[in-house]
This record gives sequence, C-alpha cells and structure tokens, in this order.
Amino acid sequence: MDSASTSVVLLTRAGCYSCAAALKVLTSVCAEHGVVPTSIDVDEAAATSPDLRAEYGDRVPVVLLDGREHSYWEVDEPRLRADLAAKGHPKNV
Repeated sequence: MDSASTSVVLLTRAGCYSCAAALKVLTSVCAEHGVVPTSIDVDEAAATSPDLRAEYGDRVPVVLLDGREHSYWEVDEPRLRADLAAKGHPKNV
C-alpha cells in the first residue's frame, strides 16, 4: 500500500473527555510515524452521514485506520504503531 494514502481518523463527540485524551495519544503516536490524524464529530457529521453516528456513536472515541475500525474507547497504541509501520510509516527516531 502507498504510505502516502494512509488515513487515521478519530471519531469524537463534543464534550467527550475520553475523546480529548484519545486525540492527544493518537496525535503523538501518529507523529512518531509521520502521519497527521484528523477528527470527525459524529454528531456534526450526522447531518450528512447519519450512518456514521449510528454505527460508531455509542463507542466514541473510535480510531479508523484507512476507513476501518481500528480501536474504540481508547487508542490501542502498540497495535497502531505496528500497523502504521506495516503500511510503510517507519518510526521517526
């Protein structure tokens, strides 16, 4: 897979303390591998993508790696590091 196309998205909800904590961890892990994560508020997205909130709204924060659920309620750091490395994002040392 082309490493430039790797997408890491955090699904969040406004006022979610766990989401804010997960974003900090996700940002740090992704930075180690030269990837910039994005975040989507499932409630805001519901206006155009109601399925997103229906599917993931009860499990936020949810990490999506290339559009597929990777982890929820917290960032699975070891697994994410391994998966990013496998996608061609070596750890920046």
